[in-house]
Amino acid sequence: MYYFEYATKDTTLYESSASMNSGLDEILEIQKIGSSLEEIITVSRALIKFDLTDISSSISNGIISNPKYYLNLYDAGSEELNTVQTLYGYPVSQSWDMGSGRFDSNPIVKEGASWTYRDNDDTSTYWTSAISASGGTWYSGSDGQYSLEASQSFTHEAADVRMDVTGIVNNWIYSGSNYPNEGFMLKRSGSIGNTNVSASEGNTVHYGNFKFFSRETHTVFQPKLEVEWDDSTWTTGSLSALSNTDVEDMILYMKGVRPEYQETSKTKFRVVGRERYPVKTFSTTSDYLTVKTLPSGSTYYSIRDAHTEDVIIPFGNGSKVSCDSTGNYFNLWMNGLQSERFYRVLFKVVSGSGTAGETVQYFDENWTFKVSR
Repeated sequence: MYYFEYATKDTTLYESSASMNSGLDEILEIQKIGSSLEEIITVSRALIKFDLTDISSSISNGIISNPKYYLNLYDAGSEELNTVQTLYGYPVSQSWDMGSGRFDSNPIVKEGASWTYRDNDDTSTYWTSAISASGGTWYSGSDGQYSLEASQSFTHEAADVRMDVTGIVNNWIYSGSNYPNEGFMLKRSGSIGNTNVSASEGNTVHYGNFKFFSRETHTVFQPKLEVEWDDSTWTTGSLSALSNTDVEDMILYMKGVRPEYQETSKTKFRVVGRERYPVKTFSTTSDYLTVKTLPSGSTYYSIRDAHTEDVIIPFGNGSKVSCDSTGNYFNLWMNGLQSERFYRVLFKVVSGSGTAGETVQYFDENWTFKVSR
């Protein structure tokens, strides 16, 4: 099962304009740029926060079990990136205000989070009690079983971010007041003034400018926190399974897909697999109506945006198809999808898993539906 939370606030902190707020910009930037002679290096960092109320409640109620969490950001035209580098995510250690400024505001807007201030420079809400503090504050390392650091590496090209932030979110959910949820800090390694060659922020190397869509974007590529957990169950009752031979040449289809679903609904989708050419038998009912089960634990669904082809739910541990005495199915929470958009369902079926005769098949018959308000 997958569930998504969209950002409640975000902003970029610019070293080059230490008191400027950019909370309403459509782009988040993590910069490391300099002059042609690399004499002056400036950086920026991004802040982003998600509401965990519904997730925490679902865990407490046993609805969500042993989840993984991924921070999803979508590339918005990153520039001049070095061939190999890494972005890091940390939990922010102080509260902050998103603000209402923009990078090109003239005069600049100072109310809200900036490189120097976490709220409003008129009230002297510095990131720490020392006036020299800058660029936000964050936790790092680990605390017991949960990590306070996440990362994703990039090689040769810009890419969307799907960063495993499970340790950070678990600290927020289970640590009580030790690590209150103040959101993520996204930055390169090290810190300003740290000239160690491995400290990407402090050394003199030009690493370029990551750009990602913010919550203020007018596109569908808003930042989101992805929650993934295995909710699959397998109870076949009197149903028999399709053989490996049957699976290699079968028909797969969905039953009862409606054209539209409300965004507050939780829906069970039925999926059926059958032999393409059933063996003829003497019977009073058609063999084409006989329900058999798909391969257990190796049949997956995926959800894509029908217009952009963006993969919303990938094939994986959280998208296993289940089975009950009626047949195969999967559950989908519509409130994790953006409303007023169309989505398409695809399937992946693996038979003979782990053997020399393993077969992987994909099924895409334009099964679409709309999520409405």
